[in-house]
Amino acid sequence: MMLVHYKSKKELTKATGEPLKYTETSMFGDEYRENGSFVVARRPHLQGGGREFFAEVTMQDGLIKSVS
Repeated sequence: MMLVHYKSKKELTKATGEPLKYTETSMFGDEYRENGSFVVARRPHLQGGGREFFAEVTMQDGLIKSVS
């Protein structure tokens, strides 16, 4: 699962149309795809402060297309 650098799901949703700010955490290879969907998370105990959330992000041409 990838960690995203947004304080809330609302902030992530507002970033639609922009590149995703993230950190890869998988030791089995990159999960990020320029085109497609994947699950991301914010983990306060790893990233410091804020609320924990999970979201499905859909990317198109390297930009956030939608967040659910």
